Amino acid sequence: MPTTFSTQEKALAWSVHIFTATGILAVFMALLAVGDHDFRAAMFWLLAALLIDGVDGTLARRFRVTEVLPNVSGKNIDFVIDFASYAIVPAYMIYESGLMEGPWNLAATFLILLVSAVYYGKEGMVSNDYYFVGFPVLWNLAAFYMIFVFQWGHWGNVLLVVALSILHFVPIKVAYPSRATRWRWPTLLVSALCILTLVSITYLYPERQLVLTVVAWVCLAYFAFFAVWATWGRPAGR
Repeated sequence: MPTTFSTQEKALAWSVHIFTATGILAVFMALLAVGDHDFRAAMFWLLAALLIDGVDGTLARRFRVTEVLPNVSGKNIDFVIDFASYAIVPAYMIYESGLMEGPWNLAATFLILLVSAVYYGKEGMVSNDYYFVGFPVLWNLAAFYMIFVFQWGHWGNVLLVVALSILHFVPIKVAYPSRATRWRWPTLLVSALCILTLVSITYLYPERQLVLTVVAWVCLAYFAFFAVWATWGRPAGR
């Protein structure tokens, strides 16, 4: 006999889906800001979309959304918003920022979009033990570091885009912070520190603070080390 859910349970489940869908509004505002070359505002909107994406899964599990509304897929809503938030708008942001010169700018943007689309079509994008397999589509964070932190110049940015594009398809295990099963609390704490640092750097831009830049590098180093350890250093069967 099918389970009957109360009106309150259905309303809560719908509210989670609507909350998830608000991410596309933040993405659209980021798109408008990029068009105005207001990269600071664009990054704030992308960070807002990241925050929504980071908590909606927890809310969905808390209110048993898949059970209460089995005919509405929050995962599909997520996919639509995530591709815009993590690939399309960041690629446009990288293009409009002029980080690369001449035809390299458009070529790098095309590469980001193509590899992101193919990556989304891969089976096993998330492993059974809750790691991203390969560099996940996080071009929003790549755009942040390229514009606000690294400032490497033309060839440095070209090489970074190529390297990250290749890493989409290298079977490394990358931390999935909200669902981490190993080093969960350190990973969540570093993720929270990283978000606070990103917000602070974005708020102060174009002013640069050495301490914040160092913290941003430390966060990046933590996740890089985590990927190396999870892929090659973790004892088999553990």
